[in-house]
Amino acid sequence: MSLRKSLTAFGRATLNRSLVIATRHHRVQALHPTKTNTEDESVDSREYVSYSNKTSIDFEQTKEAYKSKDTLELLRSLVVFKLCSYDILVDKNKEIMDLSRKLLGQKMFEQFMKMTFYGQFVAGEDHQSIRPVVQKNQAYGVGAVLDYMLSCSSAPYIHKQPSDHREKKFTAHRKFGDRREGVTSTHTYFYADEAKCDQHMETFLKCIKASGGSSEDGFSAIKMTALGRPQFLLQFSEVLVKWRRFFSFLAAKQGKDSVEVLEQKLDLEQLQTCLASLGAQGNIQSCFSEGRLHSSGMVDMLDWNRLIDERTKISDLLVVPNLQTGELEPLLSKFTKEEERQMKRMLQRLDVLAKHAVENGVRLMVDAEQTYFQPAISRLTVEMKRIFNKDKAVVFNTYQCYLKEAFDNVSMDVELSRREGWCFGAKLVRGAYMYQERSRAAEIGYEDPINPDYESTNRMYHRCLDYVLEEIQQNKRANVMVASHNIDTVKHTLRRMNEMGLPPTDKKVYFGQLLGMCDQISFPLAQAGFPVYKYVPYGPVNEVIPYLSRRAQENRGIMKGVQMERELLWKELMRRLTSGEVFYTPAV
Repeated sequence: MSLRKSLTAFGRATLNRSLVIATRHHRVQALHPTKTNTEDESVDSREYVSYSNKTSIDFEQTKEAYKSKDTLELLRSLVVFKLCSYDILVDKNKEIMDLSRKLLGQKMFEQFMKMTFYGQFVAGEDHQSIRPVVQKNQAYGVGAVLDYMLSCSSAPYIHKQPSDHREKKFTAHRKFGDRREGVTSTHTYFYADEAKCDQHMETFLKCIKASGGSSEDGFSAIKMTALGRPQFLLQFSEVLVKWRRFFSFLAAKQGKDSVEVLEQKLDLEQLQTCLASLGAQGNIQSCFSEGRLHSSGMVDMLDWNRLIDERTKISDLLVVPNLQTGELEPLLSKFTKEEERQMKRMLQRLDVLAKHAVENGVRLMVDAEQTYFQPAISRLTVEMKRIFNKDKAVVFNTYQCYLKEAFDNVSMDVELSRREGWCFGAKLVRGAYMYQERSRAAEIGYEDPINPDYESTNRMYHRCLDYVLEEIQQNKRANVMVASHNIDTVKHTLRRMNEMGLPPTDKKVYFGQLLGMCDQISFPLAQAGFPVYKYVPYGPVNEVIPYLSRRAQENRGIMKGVQMERELLWKELMRRLTSGEVFYTPAV
């Protein structure tokens, strides 16, 4: 069964066409600026973390943490991290690299980069050259999440849209057409044409094949915006958000706006009365026939969302109710035949990638993107999970915990997986688009979607994590990757696993860090038997330069946290010098 058939443009029409519903937007108090999401807390890691009576982890045992690195690699790490601590070098990194290329020439410049930043954070240029790095890490128990770096040379895509009925958040804005600004993620894709999307798909297919051939039980990362027209994701996201907000509005009418989203259960008769008072026509009770509600006579958010699942055409979905006129009005112009074709091609590409991942024994990691794309990305990822996660978690969605709505997103998807019987797969991150999201919200004039400060993000991360861990404890069908460089979060995870009796051998809880960073976390965890993965980017030097620039900025941002890593690197270097192991070579 293909993803395309599963969606069938989101199903059969169950809403009476004469039913008119009205949306109302909630105004939420604006939040204050905060420090960067990539900052790490000043923590004391000088302790053992005991998982059980038989296992303990010392994150300061440098001999074990760096046993996969020779002394030259230790020195390179120290030099790179030190350079990242100088603001002027980080702020002017692009200009410095351009000047270096002119002075050294392309060949010498590439060699210099491979000896420093490229060699630190990137595994190689192609799937053949990355094998030594991947296999060495695997020899020490660390797997790989492969991500091939594609060029971002195409122009930013800015589509001129009608402004009627559009929410500010989902309106294209020229200032933010280049989505690379203020981003710490790996890379950004821009839509050129369908042929370019097919090229991106072929690249992802090669990455999946490389992951299956070089790493056991590995992951391959994909970005949804590389596979189709971003305008479709923007439009579909707006519809999903408005539909969800309308439910919240109806919940408030029944006095249930102060409870958790999954606890907002609307009495069906009261719902019909409320809609009638708003001027709606038709019988909404007929939309929820016998056996279609999770709780008899009560409608929750997941029941409500099913109405969207079952509409016939995407273009029929793009309407907004007007309370003044009592008519459904077009959200924007209907999709043209070409746009409908582009949407179907996007779904077909996702289907091909997921099938290829299954065939190669690889899990698919769908990266998170900006909030104005993310609702559609998450919704399409759920469709993939329904098809490919029936027996085990093949498709993983990424949840950014710096978002205020992160817990609602996680809890609803977990509950949906329970009801429909598929395996939940998640990667939890703090987030990569904070600067851009805050700037865009302030410029365009909508509520900042980001938590007010880093401590709030930490609490949100741990809350989401605890929820998924409890789900793993209860039914063993959920999976989570704790993608974090925060030692406190890692310790929290180990402590909770210990309390819940979740052994690492179950391989339901994974840990993830970037290649070239936080080896003092990754390798001790792996040697203690926990599933650990390095996020492994690869590609030609020129195409990886934007990624390296962002790594320099990120390391500057978390330099207070990286200070501990530098101290451990120095400690291990001194240990090798004093013990006569300066020429130590890792055993592979």
